[in-house]
Amino acid sequence: MKALILSGGKGTRLRPLTYSGAKQLVPVANKPVLWYGIEEMVAAGITDIGIIISPETGAEVQGKTGNGEYFGANITYIVQDKPLGLAHAVQVARPFLGDSPFVMYLGDNLIQLGELRYFLQQFSQQQPDALILLRSVANPSAFGVAEVDETGRVLQLIEKPKVPPSNLALVGVYFFSHLIYDAIANIRPSNRGELEITDAIQYLINQEKQVLAYNLKGWWLDTGKKDDLLEANRLILDTYSMASVIGEVDAQSQISGRVQIGAKSKVINCTIRGPVAIGSNCHLENCFIGPYSSIANNVTLIDTDLEHSVILEGAKIAGIHQRIIDSVIGQRAQLILAPRRPKALRFMIGDDCQIELT
Repeated sequence: MKALILSGGKGTRLRPLTYSGAKQLVPVANKPVLWYGIEEMVAAGITDIGIIISPETGAEVQGKTGNGEYFGANITYIVQDKPLGLAHAVQVARPFLGDSPFVMYLGDNLIQLGELRYFLQQFSQQQPDALILLRSVANPSAFGVAEVDETGRVLQLIEKPKVPPSNLALVGVYFFSHLIYDAIANIRPSNRGELEITDAIQYLINQEKQVLAYNLKGWWLDTGKKDDLLEANRLILDTYSMASVIGEVDAQSQISGRVQIGAKSKVINCTIRGPVAIGSNCHLENCFIGPYSSIANNVTLIDTDLEHSVILEGAKIAGIHQRIIDSVIGQRAQLILAPRRPKALRFMIGDDCQIELT
């Protein structure tokens, strides 16, 4: 069994953050989204992993993630020159995948940790030609959608339909046998100019191949938008964070709840209420850090009131006398604010920006 994780694409929905970096490397609870998928594969016993990368961000993904040794895996990087669809990515990866059955995982998706193992067992035991995961959603037009009969048999798959036949969206995790290659060879690009994996699965259904569908019971998030990224950060912190204070905390500071503070970080005259994750080599002074905040390595926060936000590596925020909430601040961004303002502030700031509000 092999795994194929998709980490290409342009990340247009997460701009400005993704003008200068891969969307799959944006951190959730101080860990790149992509890494959660890798760890899920390894936990399920799959260690031969191919990662689809793009020419624009591939070097960054490869440099950050490495050869897989950190995860106990063997990672092969596969370049998809143009974002021509999920099925096209499978075509490009065929030399790596060979005739092995495989699981395909979208690198900007998160499913509840531990769920993958169960579905892998079902796929291995029943050996269908494809196994898909479904989840009811409020906005099915934004996803590939499945129409199923009263017995649960998949009748039809439609990519981003204007009039959805159901509210069952395809989760970004798929299991395939080698027959998927023949299916892809028999489809044509969609109106979007892409080879859709939904069309390839539909071909298998039309050929009366065995396509199984399971409903995902745990949570699932596509982190391609700011609000989804913040929700993923909240869920991970709420579910999995533990208290761990390694850095320095002075006597004037108050720490409560599950708070992580990394090595060489200094906390001076701050109130921090967990769950909160603070990386290494950070400097926090005269701050209030509220729940569901993640602060990456090498961040400086002075006179800052922060809650339910994600601050990326190397950012500096100073002079805040009002709350920053529901915000994502890019790498090395600088945000300097002057006197007290009456309302909370919400930001989506890309890498290396410098903003001064007076």
